[in-house]
Amino acid sequence: MELTTMSQALQLHAQVLKSGIRNSDSQKALSDLFTFAALSPAGDLNHARLILNSDPSLNSYFYNTILRAYSRSSDPSHPSQALSLFLSMLRHEPTHFVPRPDKFTFPFVLKCCARLNLTRQGKQIHGLILKVGLSSDRYIGNSLVYMYSEFGDLGVAHEVFGKMSERDVVSWTSMIDGFVDGDRPSEAIKLFLEMLECGVEVNDATVVSVLRACAEMGALSVGKTVHRIVKERRIHNQANVITALIDMYAKSGCLESARQVFDDVEDDKDVFVWTAMISGLASHGQCKEAIKLFTEMEASKIKPDEKTMTAVLSACRNAGLIHEAYIFLNNMQKRHGIRPTIQHFGCIVDLLAREGRLKEAEEFINKMPIKPDAVLWRTLIWACKVHEDTHRAEHLMKHLKLQDMDADDSGSFILASNVYASEGKWCNKAKVRELMKQKGLIKPAGSSRIEVEGIVHEFVMGDYNHSEAENIYVKLDEMVNKLRKEGYVPKVSEVLLEVDDEEKAIQLLHHSEKLALAFGLIKTSPGSDIIRIVKNLRSCEDCHEFMKLISRVYHRDIIVRDRIRFHHFKNGECSCKNYW
Repeated sequence: MELTTMSQALQLHAQVLKSGIRNSDSQKALSDLFTFAALSPAGDLNHARLILNSDPSLNSYFYNTILRAYSRSSDPSHPSQALSLFLSMLRHEPTHFVPRPDKFTFPFVLKCCARLNLTRQGKQIHGLILKVGLSSDRYIGNSLVYMYSEFGDLGVAHEVFGKMSERDVVSWTSMIDGFVDGDRPSEAIKLFLEMLECGVEVNDATVVSVLRACAEMGALSVGKTVHRIVKERRIHNQANVITALIDMYAKSGCLESARQVFDDVEDDKDVFVWTAMISGLASHGQCKEAIKLFTEMEASKIKPDEKTMTAVLSACRNAGLIHEAYIFLNNMQKRHGIRPTIQHFGCIVDLLAREGRLKEAEEFINKMPIKPDAVLWRTLIWACKVHEDTHRAEHLMKHLKLQDMDADDSGSFILASNVYASEGKWCNKAKVRELMKQKGLIKPAGSSRIEVEGIVHEFVMGDYNHSEAENIYVKLDEMVNKLRKEGYVPKVSEVLLEVDDEEKAIQLLHHSEKLALAFGLIKTSPGSDIIRIVKNLRSCEDCHEFMKLISRVYHRDIIVRDRIRFHHFKNGECSCKNYW
């Protein structure tokens, strides 16, 4: 009989116990009810474990089935239970027979190690796999790649991947996904292109992973290639693929293409598709359009989630819509049953801070129902610096608690250093820098990427390593000379170092986005090609003004994505209206 409810399974179990479990029919029935109890959404995993406990001599299928169930269960205690069961399989019990692990056992156990981040145990199990001669098994290899990727040990993951004698789409996708999650998107894209050359057919998981890499890199040409494959493979109507395509086009500066993907959805759009489009509009400064789309989403009876509300509040923040932001925040729980998180409150604080309503922002933080984090205080302190309220900035820095700050949080130290430098308090700045040194913190380097003829070029400040560095710096000199005739004066106040103004001007000129821009002007044609640049940090005021002037003097459309939002420069104006 086909089991559909746990009640039926229990009746079947009673029949098996009544007739005895040693005949073939009873063993088949026991196997069926055990599988249902362990793996079916309508089953009962605890009952499956009771069956196993009642007769530990059951064969390896029963052990592997419950390990599989534990490995994919949402219960946080189940991965640990899986490892305990696995250890019992390794022990030699004199009183009864327990099956030894086989090639079907290890993938589930490795997944549990990955979920629990048990690096030492994972490596020990890898050693056991090598010892018993199962390292060539494709499924075990895939699980090892996944586990080491989850550990962040991409070197070992790639080594395992490279030694696999047989790879399938899961092998490639696991490695690509590992590179993306490990902040190595260029390697993910390179591996994807190699995958295509090997003739491996992609699936929706592969597509989503590589589109994430394209979005991070601003690799528009590869993203378009993926989109073409999506259409050929007829997976263009899957919600996860649609969401990834919208996100990729939006983050690559092609909002029109993102909107086209959104409008072409044939079936009902889910919350993730709507959210991706709302977020894309908000980040590009089309904030009223983002809010309008959210209204359409509500009218379509699609329930928003936390990320949707973050996107809507980001739209309000980017447009300076304080009144509307308060309404959306207040309606989150009342209308949609969503409890505001630190990200939602952060949008309000950022909005108030940008508008110069610093006292109101501070009061808002102090009245929040949840404890503010360092990011929230940094947002307000930075705004105090921008609005030249240095007294408030220094007063608020006590909340950062630099002495107790985690060793991986460099942002708070850099902000404190910049605040002291802007006030000329070089001794205080030196103390902060010394504390950073003691904690082993390093300021993240600014970098900018630009895609030209399908190749992504990356620049850092003062970069002389590019093959066309000489031409780039010649072009920079030409650009500066033209802009000076238009009244350009470097904003040397942006350089918080104890050097003279001439050296500060040189440092500003060598910012990574200016190098990328110069390269883009050399390699692209006026009138047709839009120059698209992706920067990993917030754009400084000098670079922002520089881009505006270049767009007018050189008659070029420029799109810059920084850590905060997109800036569309055209005819000397920016879509952000100097609000970022």
